[in-house]
Amino acid sequence: MQITLQKSTIAKQSSIQITGSKSESNRLLLLKALYPKISLDNVSNSDDSNLMTNALTTNSDLVDINHAGTAMRFLTAYFSIQEGREVTLTGSKRMKERPIEVLVEALQELGADISYVENEGYPPIKIIGKKLTKYKVSLKANVSSQYISALLLIASKLENGLELTLEGEITSVPYIQMTLSLLDEIGVESSFNGNVITVKPAANNQQPKTLTVESDWSSASYYFSIVAISEVGTGITLSSYKENSLQGDSVLVNIYKHFGVSAVFNDNSSVILKKEFSNLEPLTLNLKNAPDIAQTIAVTCFALGMSCDLTGLHTLKIKETDRLVALKNEIEKLGGRVEITDKSLHLSASNKINELVSIETYHDHRMAMAFAPLALKAAIKIEDAMVVSKSYPAFWKDLESIGFKITK
Repeated sequence: MQITLQKSTIAKQSSIQITGSKSESNRLLLLKALYPKISLDNVSNSDDSNLMTNALTTNSDLVDINHAGTAMRFLTAYFSIQEGREVTLTGSKRMKERPIEVLVEALQELGADISYVENEGYPPIKIIGKKLTKYKVSLKANVSSQYISALLLIASKLENGLELTLEGEITSVPYIQMTLSLLDEIGVESSFNGNVITVKPAANNQQPKTLTVESDWSSASYYFSIVAISEVGTGITLSSYKENSLQGDSVLVNIYKHFGVSAVFNDNSSVILKKEFSNLEPLTLNLKNAPDIAQTIAVTCFALGMSCDLTGLHTLKIKETDRLVALKNEIEKLGGRVEITDKSLHLSASNKINELVSIETYHDHRMAMAFAPLALKAAIKIEDAMVVSKSYPAFWKDLESIGFKITK
């Protein structure tokens, strides 16, 4: 479905309640499957988390996770330790183009029985669950952190735990820290010293525990962008957020100070965003620890006529689409100028925004949401607008509630 966002003006003050973090939810859903005494509140209502829930509860020997990359990585590890269970794990056409070999090889080193159904190194994969007794494995540290988290999430259920050595420079550290913090919350011991992560086997006396998922910081990024593009004095209150968040994308609080946006926390239940001043100075950022907000930041800069240099983006090429190419294509259609490498993006300053450009989303939820704030500057069209359901089903409804004018 295509929608048109008319040039809009938002309310001076507004509030939004955002559902639980997809990243936290998917980790905790897997841990709940391993430790049934866990209860969860404020779980994400995203497509990805619903797919994760369905995959963890089905008895089918064919599990299709569509576009859900996190689910593909986490479930590969999960099904590897389900003794006696045989599963074929598959997904969408794009999912079959996203590499899984690094994780599969690590699991095979631990003793897992995994084979490729079609193309070597890519889904679909056939997994025969078994008891894994080996406990030492190495992994390149600059790959997707989801491979690392997948191993850590099942580690406490391995007979001897896990000793994981990361080779080279580690990227997306906050996502690894999030996984270890969630393990700590359910009573699993771990350590992260230098390039070695150790997870101990779980105790057999797990106690019932209820965990509340914090709201999603990646989803919050679009409101940081909206406030940054708005007039001085504009404010949006977002619930429910913690000042000391486990989520790497909470670096938004510091990054958006550059755009004149302040973020004030209220009793660890909400954060108030406010545009304090205007700043059009060029922005230089290394986003290796928070690559998912690169699209939002690039579009914010484009909307404000600022230049930016974003680096640390090598993982964007294996997301729902090649996000670097997608950003270049769509910003240039709008009148901007973008240069990319395999791990960086440079946006030149420009005050031109073409009207009623149709933004291709490439089956990528973040393309749709990152470009939406541009409607504060010019009318735009968004193709395949319901792709947002992957992480934030209520996105368009929430935008309308603060003043955006949207027509189908």
